[in-house]
Amino acid sequence: MADKSTIEWTDATWNPVLGCTKVSAGCAHCYAERFTERFRGVPGHPFEGGFDLRLAPAKLDQPRRWRRPRRVFVNSMSDLFHPQVPEAYIAEVGRVMKDVRRHTYQVLTKRHDRMRSLLNGELSWMGELPNVWFGVSVENRRQGLPRLDALRETRAVVRFASIEPLLEDLGDFDLSSIDWVITGGESGPGARPMQEEWVLGVLNQCRRDGVPFFFKQWGGVRKHLNGRLLRGRTYDEFPPN
Repeated sequence: MADKSTIEWTDATWNPVLGCTKVSAGCAHCYAERFTERFRGVPGHPFEGGFDLRLAPAKLDQPRRWRRPRRVFVNSMSDLFHPQVPEAYIAEVGRVMKDVRRHTYQVLTKRHDRMRSLLNGELSWMGELPNVWFGVSVENRRQGLPRLDALRETRAVVRFASIEPLLEDLGDFDLSSIDWVITGGESGPGARPMQEEWVLGVLNQCRRDGVPFFFKQWGGVRKHLNGRLLRGRTYDEFPPN
C-alpha cells in the first residue's frame, strides 16, 4: 500500500478504501483477504478489522506526497466501485487523481455495472481524465467477458482488462475499444492451474486486434518458481503514453 509495489505492471499502490467482499469465481483465493485476515483483532494495526470494507480517508492525500511521476494501482486491497463505497467518496478519490496529474492511475474493478453507471452519469468527469485508466477483471467466460462488454460502454480515455486469474480458455472474444490486456495465473495456497494454450489464445487475440499485452505470471503455490516467461520471453507491453 505504498510508494513501491512488487506488482509487475505498476509502480505504487494507493488504498483509500480497504477490504472487500467476494463477487465472482476470481475472488475465491483473494490475496488481499488472505493478507489482511492475518491481522484481524490486532489492536492498532491498519488491518485490525481484517478484510471488512472501510474507507481510509487518511490515505486520500498520499499521491500528493509522491513527487516522481509513477503508475499507481488504485485500491489493490479493495474495489473503488464496491456498492458500500459512497458515490461522494469515489468523487473525492477522483478529485485527487484530477489534481495530481503527474501520476497515471490504474483503477480495476469487478463491479462493472456500477462503474459504467457512474462514469456515464454523475461522475462522467472522471471518465474524461486522461491520466486515469479504468479496467475490469476477467477470469472466465460466464462472469468475466460480460465485464468487457460493460467496459466498452463506459466513458474512459484508456480501458484495460486484467485477465487474472485466468481460469479457463476464453475462446474468441472482442477486444475492440480495449487499450491494454494483462494476463496471469493465480498464486498462493490453493492456486488453480493455468494452461499455456489459454494464455496463447489471449496473446493471439491481442496481436490480432493490436492491443498491448502484459504477461504477469504463471502463478502457482510458489509463483517465483514458475516465473513469467511465455515461450522463452517476457511480455511487458503498455498502452502508449
